[in-house]
Amino acid sequence: MRHPFFIEALEPRQLLSLPPGLSPREIRHAYDLDHIIFSKGKRPIHANGAGQTIAIVDAYDAPNIAHDLRIFSKTYHLPIKDAEGDFILSKATTDPKPPVDPGWALEISLDVEWAHAIAPRAHILLVEAANASTSALLHAIDYARRQKGVSAVSLSWGGDESPFEQFYDQYLTTPPGHIGGSNLRGGVTFVSSSGDSGAPASWPAVSPNVVAVGGTTLHLDSKNEYAGETAWAGSGGGLSVYEPVTTVAPDVAYDADPTSGFAVYDSTPGSQTRGWQVVGGTSAGAPQWAAMIALADQGRALHHAGSLSSSQSLTALYSIPAADFHDITTGSNGYSARPGYDLVTGRGTPRADQLIPDLINITLPRNA
Repeated sequence: MRHPFFIEALEPRQLLSLPPGLSPREIRHAYDLDHIIFSKGKRPIHANGAGQTIAIVDAYDAPNIAHDLRIFSKTYHLPIKDAEGDFILSKATTDPKPPVDPGWALEISLDVEWAHAIAPRAHILLVEAANASTSALLHAIDYARRQKGVSAVSLSWGGDESPFEQFYDQYLTTPPGHIGGSNLRGGVTFVSSSGDSGAPASWPAVSPNVVAVGGTTLHLDSKNEYAGETAWAGSGGGLSVYEPVTTVAPDVAYDADPTSGFAVYDSTPGSQTRGWQVVGGTSAGAPQWAAMIALADQGRALHHAGSLSSSQSLTALYSIPAADFHDITTGSNGYSARPGYDLVTGRGTPRADQLIPDLINITLPRNA
């Protein structure tokens, strides 16, 4: 895709035998997501996204997504109901429904299943744009950000920068008076993949209104313990061409290399790759970082604080200690990874058991 007005899904994949790819348990353990406990009085509360809604904005229709999410959840022993007791997924689509596109349907399966894997009691709202045009996707974003309960919006797609992107950026903001997670007035954090073709980064990743997620290759040892990461050559990153103040992407990173990719179940009719497969790309990181924001918003809600806006999330992510991230110092996407911030992996990948509590504490009102 090289046209500035049409967008492409970002989901490199490779097919392997069942069961393929990283499981939710493995990735949660690798990034220290498996033992995060909040407290309310003397009662421990698991960080699971309860009370939050994660909106997934993609194009075209995924007719089997509810079925595929059930298969994914049953396979990995994940709940199928949110904290309110409702089915974990709701879908908003156009009338008439958009056509089915197998590539985008696989993207939807990746986004929905892995947002659920990281925040298993959050509700997921899938918003399907009529097609992959910028105008259709902006319309879908506008719908998603206005829905009550939405605290994070995941955007696993991107296109070349455009002179019009400063106008588009207004869609990546919290509507006035928004009621976010846990029925509290709060913000919306927009999370975008940075691209899968190396430098430069794409829009919306370069927008100053999103948390942009770059890519790594994750290494696990023989005991499935974290053994380090290198920058993934496909990770988008670089300086913005059109934003009024020079902005950079990515801000943070996550596993993206399809050789260390994620197990995804997709049964879209007409697809030549139906069933289990391994999927990578920075699009895998966007829904999972959006889910981590939902975990932080769950913790904030216990202090009667509303969900984070993009501005609050970005300020916090650049303010919390370096120890909250795995600092990626090797590899290149055209820019080289190095100690501290770089244009391949941003500040790095999450040490979530430290990052999420710090993200909550640094953004709580003083009287919370």
